[in-house]
Amino acid sequence: MDNTDRKILSILQEDASLSVAEIAGRVNLSQTPAWRRIQRLEEAGVIERRVALLDPDSIGLGLTVFVEIETGDHSAEWITGFATAVSQMPEVMEVYRMAGDVDYLLRIAVGDMAAYDAFYRRLIEEVPLKNVTSRFAMERVKSTTAYPLSVQA
Repeated sequence: MDNTDRKILSILQEDASLSVAEIAGRVNLSQTPAWRRIQRLEEAGVIERRVALLDPDSIGLGLTVFVEIETGDHSAEWITGFATAVSQMPEVMEVYRMAGDVDYLLRIAVGDMAAYDAFYRRLIEEVPLKNVTSRFAMERVKSTTAYPLSVQA
């Protein structure tokens, strides 16, 4: 991946709805070479997909909860069951397997405390867990989906 590819990726991370002509102009290429680069980045899996990012408050999902999970079972069967269960729960935005005293960290988006309680009850019914700790975000200070890319001007 060269500097032009990184510039294209930076542009797409900011606004994937831009036309190929607009992207090409910003990286000093004609449309065809720019389009080929984008296609190559998609085929290589660098660009996974293009999506619209929504404001959670405007769609009634403004409560963010970080859920720390400890399990007493680290078997392949438990891990598969856990991954299946949380993958099917639409409130779960992200799941990370962690190092340290917490085994998994989940980011949950819900409308209110009652919706979180309903989620929590489903979670503990689906999968046996040792400990669940919930942390409620009071304010989103920074939120980005753009990875930092070293782009030379």
